[in-house]
Amino acid sequence: MQSTFPDRTQQIIQTHASLIRLVVHSLQQTELKPKLEDVLTISANNGWTDLVAAIRKILAGERSKDKLGNMDEEDKVIIFAILDGIQNPASLPGNDAASGDPAMAAPGIAHMIHEAATGNAQALVLLSNMAEQMSGAGGDMRRLGGIMKTILDGERDAEVLCKGMAQQGRTLVLSILDELGRIQAH
Repeated sequence: MQSTFPDRTQQIIQTHASLIRLVVHSLQQTELKPKLEDVLTISANNGWTDLVAAIRKILAGERSKDKLGNMDEEDKVIIFAILDGIQNPASLPGNDAASGDPAMAAPGIAHMIHEAATGNAQALVLLSNMAEQMSGAGGDMRRLGGIMKTILDGERDAEVLCKGMAQQGRTLVLSILDELGRIQAH
C-alpha cells in the first residue's frame, strides 16, 4: 500500500503557500513585515499560537528545528517549508494554487474554502491572499481568483463557476467542487 503522507504534506504546503512565501520574503524585503505582522496577529488570535511562536523565532534568527517549540503535524510541515525556503528559495511553493498538478492543489483549496466557510479566520485570510495572487496572474487563474468568494458563499454550479475558462481551469474548478463534496459528506 502506498503511503499518503507526501500527498498530505503537499496539501498542507499548498494550502499555506502564501504564508510560507510571505515569511521567507519578509526576511529579505522589510516592506512586507507589516503585512506579515497582520497575518501573524490574526493567526495567533485564532488559536495558531504554537505556529506563530515558531515563526517569530525564525524571524528572530532561529533555524534549528528542535528549538522551535511544540507543534502539531500541520505546523511542522509549514515551519519546515519555511526553513527550506530560507535555505533554498527555489523550494518555495508556487505563486498560485495551480502551480504544478491541479489534482494536488484542489484538495488544499477545497479544505481552505471549507475551513473559511465554517468560521476559521486564518483560512479566510489565506484564501483571500490566494485569490488576490490568482487575480494578478491572468487567464484561468484570474477567473479562479475572482470566483473564490462565490464558491465560499456556496455556489456549486460548475457551469456558472467555469464560465469562460479553458480546460485546465475547468479541471481545477471541478476537482475543487468534487473535493468540497467529499468534505461536506463527512
